[in-house]
Amino acid sequence: MSAHSPVHVVTGAGPVGSTVALQLAEAGEHVRLLTRSGSGPEHPLIDRRRVDVSQAGALTEAFAGAVAVHHCIHGSAYDARVWRAELPQAERAVLEAAGRVGAVVVFPESLYAYGPVDGPMTEDTPRAATSGKLGVRTELLAQRDASATPTVSVAASDFYGPAVRGAHAGERMVPTVLAGRTMRVLGSLDQPHSFTYVPDLAAAMIRAAGREDLWNSFLHAPTAAPVTQRRLVELVAQAGGVPVPRTASIPAWVFRASGAVSRPMREMAETAYMFDAPFVLDSSASEARLGLSPTPMVDGVAATVAWWRAQESAAA
Repeated sequence: MSAHSPVHVVTGAGPVGSTVALQLAEAGEHVRLLTRSGSGPEHPLIDRRRVDVSQAGALTEAFAGAVAVHHCIHGSAYDARVWRAELPQAERAVLEAAGRVGAVVVFPESLYAYGPVDGPMTEDTPRAATSGKLGVRTELLAQRDASATPTVSVAASDFYGPAVRGAHAGERMVPTVLAGRTMRVLGSLDQPHSFTYVPDLAAAMIRAAGREDLWNSFLHAPTAAPVTQRRLVELVAQAGGVPVPRTASIPAWVFRASGAVSRPMREMAETAYMFDAPFVLDSSASEARLGLSPTPMVDGVAATVAWWRAQESAAA
């Protein structure tokens, strides 16, 4: 990697960070991928480094020559206390370090800051949730707005796609359906729900980083029309060439009741509203600004199932 080549820094090697890094590298860009373990996808243009990005002192060298930073780390546990302890500090360190080298910071964002809403979520829907994990996301958005460093937040709904494991449409669903076991979903089987294909989120983040007219904005990742969880199970089965399995639902009230005695269940219950009623992300305005369209769900599910099949073959 030339010392004078522009560098795209990616923090975190989960499904979003890995996908962003690979898309950039496959486009011929030089990528510096930062994780605590030095993990991540292998590619000649990806320089994997062991860096704790929450430590400001570690970022001067790591960000040298960066034109963009894709900040893709997440909390070490799905818990509001953990998020509040870890995420603001890490984002402050990244924003300050990126500002020193003149790089834009692009964030994958959730829909938590919207809180429960009536109707589809658009970029103009208020983002003002205050409690728990939802409130932490609102505070992070405010911190970005207050920073002198240019930022872009690209919001996505629940993930699906290759490399997505810890998600409702990840390891809980795809291997279960392919194995023909009963698929139990959280909340309703028949309410429309938006699912974002991770490669579409990555493409939007990369496009936004390269367009100064999109800096300091909040965008929605291109996301296909919503489907019910029942329909998503059917699509997975069809892509895998297996019979549609039996389906059942776990009512949200079960999580809420269990949350009275279990903090992990209480943390899950906090966002159960997303599966109790229509949860629809409208990305049409951002698609027009980005010049991007979502991958048709049938194609995204096919690629997802192919990835899981490859994992099964590799493990055999």
